[in-house]
Amino acid sequence: MSLRPLILGSAARTARTLVRQCQRTQRLYATEATQLANIALKPTIYGQPLDPSHPHLLKNGELTPGITSQEYETRRRALMDSLPPHSAVICAAAQVKYMSGRAYKFRQDSDFWYLTGFEEPGAAFIMEKDSSSRGYRMTLFHTPSTPSTAQWDGARTSAEDVVRLFRADNARPVDELLDSLRRVMAETDHVYVDLPPGGGPKRSRSASTKSLLKYLSRTSQEHDSLLESLSGQKRRPLAPEVGRLRAIKSEAEQNVMRAAADISGQAHTKTMRFARPGLSEHVLGAHFEYLCARDGAQRPAYVPVVASGPNALTIHYTSNNQLIRENELVLVDAGCEYNGYASDITRTFPVSGAFTSAQADLYGALLSAQKQLVALCTARAGVSLAQLHHKSVEFLGRELRQIGFDLGMAGGRVAELYPHFVGHPVGIDLHESSHFDRHAPLQAGMVITVEPGVYVPPSAHFPKHFHNIGIRIEDEVLVGEEHPVVLSVSAPKEIADVEGACQGLLGLEPF
Repeated sequence: MSLRPLILGSAARTARTLVRQCQRTQRLYATEATQLANIALKPTIYGQPLDPSHPHLLKNGELTPGITSQEYETRRRALMDSLPPHSAVICAAAQVKYMSGRAYKFRQDSDFWYLTGFEEPGAAFIMEKDSSSRGYRMTLFHTPSTPSTAQWDGARTSAEDVVRLFRADNARPVDELLDSLRRVMAETDHVYVDLPPGGGPKRSRSASTKSLLKYLSRTSQEHDSLLESLSGQKRRPLAPEVGRLRAIKSEAEQNVMRAAADISGQAHTKTMRFARPGLSEHVLGAHFEYLCARDGAQRPAYVPVVASGPNALTIHYTSNNQLIRENELVLVDAGCEYNGYASDITRTFPVSGAFTSAQADLYGALLSAQKQLVALCTARAGVSLAQLHHKSVEFLGRELRQIGFDLGMAGGRVAELYPHFVGHPVGIDLHESSHFDRHAPLQAGMVITVEPGVYVPPSAHFPKHFHNIGIRIEDEVLVGEEHPVVLSVSAPKEIADVEGACQGLLGLEPF
């Protein structure tokens, strides 16, 4: 008897078994996908991503990705506990901005978002300090959805869900804000709100101010009367009070900022690999932004700087419209915003894959100074940001002298080579607060940038082989009690690592 039919029959049975196993696996995957789809609400009934509609973005208990509703409550409680009795806080959402009649992607006002997590426009809130166990009462004013707005722009969060999810004591239509403000002005001794004193037309106004005034403009008489009240002795600025809270990052905030820095750091690494002579600067900038967006970033944190060769001598070079030449350095100052928090990283790399000897000498001098500065970013060191800047001038001057720079009497020419400040706080905003005290000691939990730079003009004062070279190295640093944490560690900065990234030796594809 031939064995051929038996072998073929056995193979057929094995094939049928494999097919059945694959079918069972496919049904299992399909069931799991269906269950996930059934859990997630689509279309969403909310005005922003929330756990019921976007479980792939938020974990249970989170109000915004990475930040729980309890943390928002803790922020509000800390703010209200810091204010005197009979105080109220008024804060408004950002305005929608338009170009050619269409809205830009909306970004919430930073202080409003920090205290509420509410990401819809057309909103405001009032918090009144009281003697309850919570310590305050919050009314959130929002723009209710209508069939027309829902059809054109999508859902808005309902009043019931505003109370339930955002822990407001009450949710009211924003049209009722004016009446509530009148009552608050009459019943409180201190009103914390960001309005320009006197409401003068020549004074610059924040997005919060513009939004709030928009809601008050039923009639010019009502507007002027209430504005006069808000600008009187009762009014106190809100931004400094919130700024003190925002300066110290919670563990959850630190985790989100590390994720933002990782996204940007990986994009820097891959952009080094992608770069080559003959590309336009704007192509590198677009590639960086694409990489960040692909990894989940919602937007760039700022307009990127992509400066090749002598263009790097312009600190805020954002034209990004020239071609990159052979053997030039490229300075890329770019970072993404991820889940509400900015990243800010600068790297400088050789487009041809290897530093020239002059480029390596200047880069090494700056890198040595930058690493010494990072080491001082601890509470134990007790330095302020202003003192850190003075140290940066000292360290950089010493390093530059060692490679042949004549810096003049008392190092006065360092300012010509290094004209900007050493860094700034970073967080929800790129520059976290205009109320940050540069002369106060750094505290654990702060996140700052450390970004010394050297920009050598074609001047006879300086060695010719360094002319027209601009280099900046910028890291985000979490201040620790005894040790700093470099959040932007994913972006290479050692010479060997930078050259390795440019040459594709780090194992990362450029896309």
